[in-house]
Amino acid sequence: MRILVTGATGYIGKRLIPLLLNDGHTVVCAVRDKARAKNYFKDSANIELVEADFLNADSLKNIPKNLDIAYYLIHSMSNSAKEFHVLEEKCAFNFKRFAEDSQIKQVIYLSGITNDTKLSKHLLSRKNVEKTLASQKYALTTFKAGIIVGSGSSSFEIIRDIVEKLPFMIAPKWLNTKTQPLGIRDVLAFLHSAIGKKELYNKSFDVFGPEVLTYKEMLYQFAAVRKLKRYILTVPVMTPKLSSYWLYFVTSTSYKLASSLVNSMGVEVIGQKSDINKILKVNPMTYKKAVEFAFKKIEQNSIISSWKDSYISSGKLKNYVHEFINVPEFGCFKDFKKRTVKNKENALNRIWAIGGETGWYYGTFLWKIRGFLDQFFGGAGLRRGRRHPTELNAGDALDFWRVIYADKEKGKLLLYAEMILPGEAWLEFKIEGNQLYQTATFRPHGLAGRLYWYAVMPFHWFVFNGMINNINK
Repeated sequence: MRILVTGATGYIGKRLIPLLLNDGHTVVCAVRDKARAKNYFKDSANIELVEADFLNADSLKNIPKNLDIAYYLIHSMSNSAKEFHVLEEKCAFNFKRFAEDSQIKQVIYLSGITNDTKLSKHLLSRKNVEKTLASQKYALTTFKAGIIVGSGSSSFEIIRDIVEKLPFMIAPKWLNTKTQPLGIRDVLAFLHSAIGKKELYNKSFDVFGPEVLTYKEMLYQFAAVRKLKRYILTVPVMTPKLSSYWLYFVTSTSYKLASSLVNSMGVEVIGQKSDINKILKVNPMTYKKAVEFAFKKIEQNSIISSWKDSYISSGKLKNYVHEFINVPEFGCFKDFKKRTVKNKENALNRIWAIGGETGWYYGTFLWKIRGFLDQFFGGAGLRRGRRHPTELNAGDALDFWRVIYADKEKGKLLLYAEMILPGEAWLEFKIEGNQLYQTATFRPHGLAGRLYWYAVMPFHWFVFNGMINNINK
């Protein structure tokens, strides 16, 4: 079959596509940025990349119409736009118009459980998208999931941050909200097994794990898996805004996503029973088992996707990495360093391992201060780390940087700063022949940007000089 996957570079999409390819399907990936996506799928046959933005109906002409199945995985949980529900509806409407004009027979949509009488704005939007997607020209199959548990998922990483950082915590009352967490393996099993199942046409199913747990119980069970003793006191006095700040400073999430999560976490996510497990022969695992599987992936350095690699995880870069690939020359300040390479392979390996737990090779204390200041002013700080200790692809998050270009064979890595700055910044590493070049470029915005550059220039001399020397060791 020819299968269209929207949201192909997202958390679910990147994990679903290999399953479809293993079945021998041809997968058409509709992506906003081909420059980013081709790095993820460069070794895969039977993949067609098409550039399309579902907010722009004209761009959907790039998508072929000879398709059998489509997955609708477009989601804007992290979108800070106040009118995000309008954007979600527009995406769904444009998709529907395209799908009705194509040969698509079935659309499979992943939504959220929406049974509570008081839904958050995001869950209401999810419910509205389902109504928008319904059509008489193709069959719609909707799976509604609650908390998704897997390596790299936002819920998993946030709970991991809380449990591993805080032996004792005074937490908001929404920790007593009930939910039914579902392992990522089971989510993929439902999505994967639904292809062509006529008994699922034009139907909606809640999919959930076997346990009803509060968020507090999830924290305790997570701690048990990690063999940690934790104490939690919930208090009723935290306002949603205070709760958002609490989540933001304790975890690696952005404030915008924290605010969205707090609004959703007050809603009970309890699924309605159906025979979907029996139909698709899926037996969802317990929460503890899902956490254990997640840590196996982490230990094997085999995390396929992470919510932190979303463009909007920092709240700064929202569209396309290729817009930042041409580093400006005029009106910029530069810190340029050059060294004769002692060992090219070793230098490349060090460059590709930079950031995260490895650090930045010099002035670790100064990098941590800069990360703390960025976080204090609402930025990502150093909390995002990196998805893999030695692999980098365009679009990956790297502490408070975004990977714009990464080609190890050509010996070039280009990063764009997503920290809070009065301007824009790039950091480039390049090896040509036996020369290693390291260039930090800063394009200031107004007087504040120029004052900022001169204020940090002495630190740059020590930090960047030490960094290139240690890379070249």
